[in-house]
Amino acid sequence: MSQNEARYTIRNLFVTALVAIVGTVLVLELSGNIKHSDNKDHVPVGDFQAIHVTPGETFRMSPKSSELHAVCENGYMAIAADIDPSFRGILVDYKNRGVRCYRPSPTAPSALPEPDQTSEPAQDVRDE
Repeated sequence: MSQNEARYTIRNLFVTALVAIVGTVLVLELSGNIKHSDNKDHVPVGDFQAIHVTPGETFRMSPKSSELHAVCENGYMAIAADIDPSFRGILVDYKNRGVRCYRPSPTAPSALPEPDQTSEPAQDVRDE
């Protein structure tokens, strides 16, 4: 290597990368390409997974409980925060269809539960 060759220190490379990232974010923000939603009605409450439970088979789950609870809201499962129970979100599947919190009767598939049952905690429904 010759002595007139420019050398870049790690500090110079780090500062250059930081300036490039901050500049990119600023340009995207000022041009309106970064979207900020003020409508909190369509914000997901959380991301959930279902664990298939078969009789006699064990499954792994964290010993800590989440800070959420489930309630039956107009016949559909709603997830609410323990801190603010008024903040609720209806549980939907991957096609945005509501998950019912009751088992429909075979004779009346579209029947909803009685109005006095809408604010009760969801019951665990399993085949026996």
